[in-house]
Amino acid sequence: MSIENTYQAQQAFFVSGATLPYAYRRKQLKLLKKVVKRYERRIMAALHADLHKPPMEAFGSEVGLVYGEIKYCLHNLKRWMRPEPVSSPFMLYPSQSKIHRAPLGQTLIIGPWNYPFSLVITPLIGAIAGGNCAILKPSELAPHTAAVIANLVHETFAPAYVTVIDGEGSEVIPALMQHRFDHVFFTGSTSVGKKILEMAAPHLTPVTLELGGKSPCVVDDKVDIQVAAQRIIWGKYFNAGQTCIAPDYVLVHAKVKEALIAAMKKAITSYYGDNPAASKDYARIINKKRFDTLNSYLSKGTILHGGDTDAANLYIGPTLIENAAIDDEIFGPILPIMTYEHLGDAIQYIKQHPAPLSLYVFTKRSSTEKTLIEQLSFGGACVNNTLGHYTNVELPFGGVGYSGMGQYHGKYNFLTFTHAKAVMKTGTWLDVKLKYPPYRGLGLLKRFMK
Repeated sequence: MSIENTYQAQQAFFVSGATLPYAYRRKQLKLLKKVVKRYERRIMAALHADLHKPPMEAFGSEVGLVYGEIKYCLHNLKRWMRPEPVSSPFMLYPSQSKIHRAPLGQTLIIGPWNYPFSLVITPLIGAIAGGNCAILKPSELAPHTAAVIANLVHETFAPAYVTVIDGEGSEVIPALMQHRFDHVFFTGSTSVGKKILEMAAPHLTPVTLELGGKSPCVVDDKVDIQVAAQRIIWGKYFNAGQTCIAPDYVLVHAKVKEALIAAMKKAITSYYGDNPAASKDYARIINKKRFDTLNSYLSKGTILHGGDTDAANLYIGPTLIENAAIDDEIFGPILPIMTYEHLGDAIQYIKQHPAPLSLYVFTKRSSTEKTLIEQLSFGGACVNNTLGHYTNVELPFGGVGYSGMGQYHGKYNFLTFTHAKAVMKTGTWLDVKLKYPPYRGLGLLKRFMK
């Protein structure tokens, strides 16, 4: 089916009202969960073929998160759909006010290659829960996973409701966005996000952009060094550093720099052995283009640990580097380490790369935690941890400024894919004449409104 025919079919299906009932949405979510379970092995195999993802990482960050989102949504959807009563001004008595969450309509979800399953299916859960139709565009850079998603969706849903469009993103996405969608959800790079926003602007289409940025990791001098090192290394090298919320660089207090580096080296060896290339728990770089970009960063500083590469196998080992001048988001297994003497200096450095997607703080000082959270702009944060905030379905996830706009996960997923309708109902048994011309009672009006 062509893009034009698919778009027209989804438009007609949405207008029919078929997606509106709670029972319909719940049924589709249960169908989605059922088919994901049936495809689970194929999904895991595809993730390994595309990124060499270890089973633990693949299930935990892709399949398991999808199960959790669906379960949470099924448990809460009826309550989310219920009109929310709010108060009404006394001046409008007798009136009742409510907020109704209405479906947006036709949605477009564009996925990335680094988490090619969950970052397509999780927003789809929100679109279904919100009562919308959806066109999915998985990343062609993760072709095995994209093929599994296409098969899974085509087996489960009618194309007039949910479907997948394949092809090169540079060709397919502009063709799709010649049409007016009611919402576009994009996960990917900032540069492509800007283009998505430009294409959406002529249609006044609202857009959710989940981007990235240089997420800092600040390590105070009053800290549990071993715990900090273990959690930083785990968060950085999960999926070989190809995570939008991975620590992009470490700012460590000069007093504990050497101790932290030693502990991080120990953690790398503990996790991946003396030869990480042989580890079953370490992923690979997505393609040759990304490998070459990351490989070029290795010459921009002093390597403290790692730095080993294998182009044929798209392997770059877990690497610690200092004195590095890397302005771009690294998005790979290279971790620059810098020092600071005063917290204010660290804050000023972070502000040179504004509004990261995530902030990580390791400290035993509540004052350090408070200062960083209050003075810095970021999407989300962890104190004495990394990545964990993303997995909490109760927390909104999204960026700010150059790291994106809009939020999702849990209830926020539902809110993103619905519109808040304001509705006021006024009784007819009382009709105050003061509001009608000829006007009188200005003094009384002032008393109420002041």
